[in-house]
Amino acid sequence: MVIDCLMLRDNIVESILGKTTQKRKSRIPAKLDFLQSATGLILSIFITLHLLFEASIIFGKDSMYAITKMFELDFFIEGGSPIFVSILAFIIFAIFILHALLAIRKFPRSYREYLRLRTHAELMRHSDTNLWIIQITTGFILLFLGSIHLYTMLTQPANIGPFASSDRVYSDMFWPLYLMLLISVVLHAGAGVYRLIIKWGWFDGKKPKENRLKNRKIVKIVTVIYLIIGLFSLITYIKIGYEHQNSYGERYKVTSK
Repeated sequence: MVIDCLMLRDNIVESILGKTTQKRKSRIPAKLDFLQSATGLILSIFITLHLLFEASIIFGKDSMYAITKMFELDFFIEGGSPIFVSILAFIIFAIFILHALLAIRKFPRSYREYLRLRTHAELMRHSDTNLWIIQITTGFILLFLGSIHLYTMLTQPANIGPFASSDRVYSDMFWPLYLMLLISVVLHAGAGVYRLIIKWGWFDGKKPKENRLKNRKIVKIVTVIYLIIGLFSLITYIKIGYEHQNSYGERYKVTSK
């Protein structure tokens, strides 16, 4: 009887350990996390460069026009072609959708769960938890606004330029969308990069706690700088669009070379 009980106990333990081992052997969650981090990093780099290229309008219409023609591969094909902008937009759109699908796994499944998360965050007052809430909120906004923007770039690549972009921002009343998009994407990217630094231990060095605090400050400063750059760019597009509204649809031509 005792032997039977011991054998039964051993079988149960082996069964439990076997299931645990099988679960541990599954690398799918880890791979999905890595893929989510990788796509997020790619998108963050793209956003960083994209905002800088868009800011060329601050330095004049010729500067923005030159950037536009560069993406149309004017240096490779005479006159360039908007199709290359569509190809780039398609690639970024695909990465964007993949990242969104991977991130949705960790989103609250209902509004009630979201409220619970906010309540816990307020009680704990943990800064990193608050960043996670910012990511969830901005990510939800980006899922819609980002898709609209990328679809526009994908289907209307020829409507990019000093006048074309300004007309879209001002006359077509896209500026409220771009304002919300700007704030959401910069906050989302900033929080995401910081969380990647913490998650993967980048720049931890010999003093992880001190370096993480420094990294947090740096990310905050860079986020504010990019928000300012983006706002100045948007204001410039609105100004040009306002001045150009009576010539809506006219394309920009370089006046001097």
